[in-house]
Amino acid sequence: MSLALVHRPTELAALAAAARSERSLPPVPALMAALLDANRRRDREAVCLAAHRVVRAAGEVVGE
Repeated sequence: MSLALVHRPTELAALAAAARSERSLPPVPALMAALLDANRRRDREAVCLAAHRVVRAAGEVVGE
């Protein structure tokens, strides 16, 4: 028995709407505080997320 991924009817519409709207990020000092807090808690996923948000908020281009 194979499991197939079933998309909800509104899923694509929601993703398209989210892609069209620009979201503002918190100020860099607040993001840095979140990064330090995540690092202190040893939460690797939160550290990665906060670090990426800091770079994006600072306006830098991030490569793959």
